[in-house]
Amino acid sequence: MNAFPSSPSSALSASPAQLQAETKRPTLTPAGLVGNTPVLWVGEPFTAAGRGFWAKLEGCNPGGIKDRTALYMVQAARERGELRPGARIVESSSGTLGLGLALAGVTFGHPVTVVTDPAMEPLMAGLLAAYGADVEHVGAPHPTGGWQQARRQRVEDLLAAHPGSWCPDQYGNPDNVAAYRPLAHELVAQLGRIDALVVSVGTGGHSAGIASVLRGFFPDLRVVGVDATGSTIFGQPAAPRLMRGLGSSIFPGNVSYDVFDEVHWVCAAEAVWAARALARGRCASGGWSVGAVGLTARWLAADMPARARIVAVFPDGPERYVGTVFDDAYCAAHDLMGHQPADEPEEVTYPGERTITRWTRCTTVLDPLGATRRGGPAGATG
Repeated sequence: MNAFPSSPSSALSASPAQLQAETKRPTLTPAGLVGNTPVLWVGEPFTAAGRGFWAKLEGCNPGGIKDRTALYMVQAARERGELRPGARIVESSSGTLGLGLALAGVTFGHPVTVVTDPAMEPLMAGLLAAYGADVEHVGAPHPTGGWQQARRQRVEDLLAAHPGSWCPDQYGNPDNVAAYRPLAHELVAQLGRIDALVVSVGTGGHSAGIASVLRGFFPDLRVVGVDATGSTIFGQPAAPRLMRGLGSSIFPGNVSYDVFDEVHWVCAAEAVWAARALARGRCASGGWSVGAVGLTARWLAADMPARARIVAVFPDGPERYVGTVFDDAYCAAHDLMGHQPADEPEEVTYPGERTITRWTRCTTVLDPLGATRRGGPAGATG
């Protein structure tokens, strides 16, 4: 017996010629699978009754949001002659950009080496290998720059060992920002009006790329950046971090500090709670970034007028996190279970006021490097 009774709206037409469907066009290359991702309304039970936000589901790309920038950076470098046909691509990644570069490697015909660290999930390492990428692990963190700086130094070694190879430098490459203009245009086409944007911040690419375009359409747009506790991006001291995909132990040159109206820091246990609640309540979730962004957007939906149109960018899906965020044993071992966040974030008046260990909000957003960055290279330091 069919569990789903037919209705006039769901019954199939008698003639295939009368069928209509909204689908992506057939594509000849894997690059055609990227983009035009859906938006989903996230309301109760995750939010209060009558309140909610729209989630841009970038996990519907083959590898996640960074498929967009990987394809764009590779194609742009090829057009400028920086990346020769068949040359090796070498880059540091905790996973998502690595998947995007593997996709770009298949699309354009380049071998790919991804440099990562021991915290990369086995599932992610397995997917990269399945897509033909070589995966290199660094063995110890840099004394001041942590795992990210250690990975970047290994990238430099590999570039020297492979003459003609190319590194996208996602942290400082302006193409990483430009790649997200189409995503912003998709949001305008899908939603018409946007009053607030909630975005995680890691390399700074998608937050800068999306927000700068949307501000051109909506000058009063409220832009909320979401960082991880223990991340240095917005002026906090570096500390060990479980969360992958947002936050940094270096200062990425692509972070556009002037675009943010406020920043929220979220800890790992709070992100786990939100990611799991999203999965149960809306069957649409992801990992650390999605949990942190979802928690912040949930609060913003309660804080802003009910008519406000809020967009939260969900960078990936839940699949790679079945052994971490969604694994009870892992979460119990790291004391991540049962920590329901407060209804309101704590607040600080400026980023360096104190060391932040739980969900906290600050409406003063400063570039930690300040004049140092303006007077010298804009790339990552430390």
